[in-house]
Amino acid sequence: MFHKEGFKIIVLSFLITSSFAVASEYFLEDKFVKLSIHIFLLLCLFLILQFFRNPKRHLIPNNNKIISPVDGKIVIIKTVFEDEYFKDERKQISIFMSPINVHVTRYPASGKITYNKYHPGKYLVAWHPKSSKKNERTTVVINTEKYGEIMYRQIAGAVARRIINYSKTGDLVTQGKDAGFIKFGSRVDLFLPLNSKINVNLNQTVKGAETIISEYLKS
Repeated sequence: MFHKEGFKIIVLSFLITSSFAVASEYFLEDKFVKLSIHIFLLLCLFLILQFFRNPKRHLIPNNNKIISPVDGKIVIIKTVFEDEYFKDERKQISIFMSPINVHVTRYPASGKITYNKYHPGKYLVAWHPKSSKKNERTTVVINTEKYGEIMYRQIAGAVARRIINYSKTGDLVTQGKDAGFIKFGSRVDLFLPLNSKINVNLNQTVKGAETIISEYLKS
């Protein structure tokens, strides 16, 4: 299953690779050269197909849990001062996505969208410490039942040049549902209340809509 954001690119890539394959058969005589070109074209098409894959994730929404919004690796877990919306200290969990990861963004929790803003910016490598504030990004805040307001931020990387964000202020969203897409390597930051119990570790591989980032603890 492929994400809808990739349909045009997939069709265009198929047409281009097919055209080059047919042209190589028609104009080239060396069998080794033709075979090499065919293998290269198939590899290119395969990489594009795997990038836009959209595997189904079976999730029963749970208000007591915050799930990973994307596939990738945990690169930051720390307390920071969040100065765009909350204006206070929050726990930041950052997930880096390489070009081979699934790049679908899913809602980490159910609730109402109370803030939604796009920021144009630079294209530093996604793991750069300043990418969260300097790079092109979108910031979304969800008012949840148990955690109150939480934030996630889609961040473009050195390769990623387009962030797709489906959320709108006032929307009621469901945990695990499709929230957007980031085309090619990128990062997503989560900002949670300080009393949140964090269930992941640095360098841990996580899966969107499957890995539990945090569980709600009654005070």
